[in-house]
Amino acid sequence: MTSPARLLLLGLLALPLPAAAQAPAGPAEIGPRPFYLVDSMKDGPLKDELARCKGPFTTKNFSISHRGAPLQFPEHTREGYLAAARMGAGVIECDIAFTRDRELVCRHAQCDLATTTDILARPELAAKCSQGFQPADPATGRKASAKCCTSDLTLAEFRSLKPKMDAGNPNATTVADFMNATPRWRTDLYVDRATLMTHKDYIALVKSLGLKFTPELKTPEVAMPFDGDYTQQAYAQQMIDEYKAAGVPAKDVYPQSFRLDDVLYWLKAEPEFGTQAVYLDGRDETDAGFDNMKPETWKPSMQELASSGVKILAPPLWMLVTAKDGAIVPSAYAEAARKAGLGLIAWSLERSGPLKEGGGYYYQSIKDITDRDGDTLALLDVLARKIGVIGVFSDWPATTTFYANCMKLD
Repeated sequence: MTSPARLLLLGLLALPLPAAAQAPAGPAEIGPRPFYLVDSMKDGPLKDELARCKGPFTTKNFSISHRGAPLQFPEHTREGYLAAARMGAGVIECDIAFTRDRELVCRHAQCDLATTTDILARPELAAKCSQGFQPADPATGRKASAKCCTSDLTLAEFRSLKPKMDAGNPNATTVADFMNATPRWRTDLYVDRATLMTHKDYIALVKSLGLKFTPELKTPEVAMPFDGDYTQQAYAQQMIDEYKAAGVPAKDVYPQSFRLDDVLYWLKAEPEFGTQAVYLDGRDETDAGFDNMKPETWKPSMQELASSGVKILAPPLWMLVTAKDGAIVPSAYAEAARKAGLGLIAWSLERSGPLKEGGGYYYQSIKDITDRDGDTLALLDVLARKIGVIGVFSDWPATTTFYANCMKLD
């Protein structure tokens, strides 16, 4: 989208903050992957346009780091965040969970420690897990599992863990086999010295880099109030308080939650932060009958969300698009969101692995026309130029940085 058109769209969406939030000037190191994706695209004008784009490349707020750079780095680690920043992500994500002593840490889910850390190989800490390792049982069809939560550990115990690539072998009969499950299209090259992060660590790092923050308040997997008096609202407020204590201006923070109640709480209790809060839309997995092409299944409706004060809506990639006559086009959901004046952010690019077989969950609405890695950029182009999203999460931010530079986006 040309710069004048993008400014017009942002004006229509009534979202002055994202338009005004300029990423810091500076070079971005995008590496070879974006060019590999261009080479694997279907022939056509978009491929030709992107093939002519040679840089230089700079940091862009359109490029949002999803959990760091977890295509190759363990998620929510210092090393992953730094990799994302070097690739030009203007906004860095930390998913928030709490420890037993109510300290906030960066984890994709409160109870993912069995698949993202070495906790199961640490008997003294594995004993604290909500559910210890259970091996697979082929006779009964039971899959291997374990449930180890940040709330099972103190902050000191959490800090002692070593991160790993997020994976667990459901057919494992031993802890070692369960932990050794990194997909072949990811890598363990950058695991050995990776560093877990608290929310305060993340704030200090991202602030030092001059970038912007998008913390996601993860839905607790334990009963709330936790330990009798730690309420959901206390948890939501604590997250905001840590930015205020660090002197981070509200305009640099985009709080996120899958719980609409959290967004409404921030709008009321912390309006400066709440006005750019992001409602993560996971209704495709929680609402029976949800269909991104049928407005009657959206509860609340787009207009009801806008009327409640929500400014930014963030669904998974597939909900924003559909296939028509062999091409990717905006979905009814995307069109209705724009009509209601809602800004849109999409998640998560480069999370599906190789796309030769349709791309899985994130591409389900266009799987019949997805057959190559270059379709990543074809989808990204529709999101940016036909739908007008204000940002896209990626597991490898070099790709979104490349595209944003080539199309002169913010």
